[in-house]
Formats: sequence, C-alpha cells, structure tokens
Amino acid sequence: MAGGFDRTKRLRLLPLVASTYFMVSGGPYGLEDIIGMAGYGRALLLLVLIPLVWSLPTSLMVGELASAMPHEGGFYYWVRRALGPFWGFQEAWLSLAASVFDMAIYPTTFVLYLSHLAPSWTAGPRGFLIKLGIVAICAVWNLCGAVAVGRGSLRMMVISLSPFLVLIGLAVWRAFHHGATVASGAPPAAADLSGALMVTLWNYMGWDNASTIAQEVEAPQRNYPRAMLGSALLVMCVYTLPLAAVWLSGIPAGRFSTGAWVDAAQLLGGAGLGLTVVLAGSLDGLGTFNALTLSYTRLPYAMAEDGLLPTLFKRRLTNGVPWMSVLLCSAGWALALSFTFERLISIDLVLYGAALLLEFLALAVLRVREPELRRPFRIPGGTVAAIAIGIGPAGLIAFSLWAARGEKVGSLPALAFALMIAIAGPLIYLAMQLRNHKTKDTPETAKTADG
Repeated sequence: MAGGFDRTKRLRLLPLVASTYFMVSGGPYGLEDIIGMAGYGRALLLLVLIPLVWSLPTSLMVGELASAMPHEGGFYYWVRRALGPFWGFQEAWLSLAASVFDMAIYPTTFVLYLSHLAPSWTAGPRGFLIKLGIVAICAVWNLCGAVAVGRGSLRMMVISLSPFLVLIGLAVWRAFHHGATVASGAPPAAADLSGALMVTLWNYMGWDNASTIAQEVEAPQRNYPRAMLGSALLVMCVYTLPLAAVWLSGIPAGRFSTGAWVDAAQLLGGAGLGLTVVLAGSLDGLGTFNALTLSYTRLPYAMAEDGLLPTLFKRRLTNGVPWMSVLLCSAGWALALSFTFERLISIDLVLYGAALLLEFLALAVLRVREPELRRPFRIPGGTVAAIAIGIGPAGLIAFSLWAARGEKVGSLPALAFALMIAIAGPLIYLAMQLRNHKTKDTPETAKTADG
C-alpha cells in the first residue's frame, strides 16, 4: 500500500551505527587481498592513511548534509536541491547502477569463504544458488522494516566480530608466551600496490548510504553526525587490529587472498576457530547485503515521489517499507552475481566515485547559495574548509580511474563499460521527462485538471 506508516518506530543511534558499519565495512573480510598485494607494512599504512583523505571527509560531508536535510533519499535529495532535478537524477542513477555491482560482491565473498571450508558445497551451480539465497533472504528481511534491519545489524556486528577478538587474543598470547614471529612487512614478489589501493578504497566507501533512510531515523540531526564519526573509528579499528595480529603471528603475506582469514584462524586456533570465521563471514555478507538493501531501495521511492520514476515505486507497507522497490532492486542485483571480485570493484569504484563527487559539489554549492540553512552539525573551518575537504576524495577517485584502465568486461574496457552506464542516465532522464509531458497532455489528465 502507498499509505502512511508508524513513524514512532525509528532507528536509534546504536542500530544506526551498526547499519552504517555494515554499509561501509562489515568486518575485516575483504582485506586479505590488500595484504597479499602490498604486504603487511604497506597494507597497514594504507588502512591508517586512506581514512584521513577518504573516509573522514566523506563522513564529515554526510554529517553536515544529513543533519541539515534529513529527507528520505538522502544524497539524492541533497544533489537535487543544490544542482537541480537533472543532476539529482544522475546522482541516484549512478548510485543505483553502482549498487548492481557493489551488491554482487557480498554474496560472492561469502561463497569464496565457504569454499575454503567445504569446496564441494560451492562447486558448480551450488555457489550461484547460495548467492541467490542471500538476495532472497535479505529482501524478505527488509520487508519487515528498517527497525528490524537495524536491530539485526547490531546483533550480527557483535557476533561476526567475536572470532576476530579471539584471533587477536590468540596472536597476542602466542607472542607473549612463545615470542613474536613477525612476518616480513615487505610486499610479496608479485606486488600490486595499485590493486591494493583500489581494494582499500572499496573497503572504506559507503558512508553516504545511511543518509537515504533519514525519515526512518530517530533524531537524525543529532544521530547522523555521531553515527558517522563513531562508525568511522570502529571500522578503522576492525581493519587494523586483526591485520596487526596476523602480522605478529608470522603468517607470510603471500598466503593471503580473499577468504584467507579462515586459514589464519585455523593456524592460530585450529579447525574450530576456522569454522567460526566462516560462519561469521556468512553473517558479514548477509549483514552488509541486508543493510545496503535498506539504503538503496529508498532511492527509487524518493525519485518516484518527485515524479522521476513510475508511481509503482511509491507503494509502501504499513511499516514504511517501499516493497515494490525492494523486490525490483533485488531482482536487478541478482543479474550481476556472475562477475569476478576484482572486476566488480573496478566498476563499482568508477560509478560510486562519480556520484560521490556530485555530493561534495552539492556541499560546496549549498554552503555558498544557502549560508543561512540550519546546520545542526557544521564542518569546522568555514566555507573554504567545507569545499576543500573534497580534494582528497577527488584525487583518489582520479587514481582509481587510472588504475582501472586495464580491466575488461568481456571485450570492453571496464572504464568504457562504466561510461556507457553513466551516459544512460541522461537518456533515461530525457525519456522520463517525455513520458511525464505526454501524460500531462492526455485528455484524461486535462479533464481531471479542469474538474
């Protein structure tokens, strides 16, 4: 139904932090390729420095804009208000297009982890069916509402991090009682620092995703800035502490690729700990996919409210869930499940990076055009500082474009493929405008307007 919903049931601070945590990270899963590509020393350096020029500026931007304009649709609304409906549509289009490739990563990562423990379970079509199962479970879960997703994210965050707390404890105990066996921090022989940086950027992106559910958050003006900064610190600790622990244990960096946390856990704690890491990895993939489903499905709803998408996307359940958007988005995400992990990251970064630049541009434009806009949280340093914080992310996005130049999707370069998707945005916007114009000109519409 398209009617109202119970607005007394909203996400509080801790569930919002947990949801943001899963939208951005979900845990150390996915870091293995950084270690394998760059070695321990450079991997740790990347994980400490990148947040300063990537995560911190983005979380500050989200904190200011989300507290000033806590509207459903989040970043889509900010860009639309600052730059107009055309660019608002492009922001949403780029984000939704990126989501097709981003969302496919988490079921893919889960299957990779599971294959470390039981290869026969993921062999042949079984792996693909498991991925489809994750998509279906999260669609049903999201139909239960934002509060259900937020509370579930909080529980899954605690459970999924537990094996890593044990792993860190075992590494420290082993070093204390048997002496530290520090592995070489140098990169492996086949080092790929550009690839390591790309994976690091992917592991630290997504802070703006939490903004799309603003109307379903309790006291958003207060809770968004707190959730952004709190989850940013949490994610950095979740990444760096396990990495330091396995480095201290002497496990060679060359042994690390996607899913290798299972091998590290088995080495330090035996088969039991390895099993818990696999199970926690499944919760990580489920939790991340679930939280991002909550975020992305609010975009088509907000666009339909503005007349930029068909009205069927406005249909909501009594708990506020845009159920048609959930079902159609889930179907779209299932289409990219066969892409490889590296190829997904390249396309995702290009599309997401373009959308992120529009958000920083909206921040700058609104600071200049609407200086009197009430901002419960303001980026320190005045308008110049608010504009300047976008320089670091812009530079990293430019580097990711250069680094992705060799990736291919079939016979097409990944950049050309991403560009074709981006160009489709203006064409779809034009088609929607023509459709709306024809609808207004129909005799039935004119008769209704006259009446």
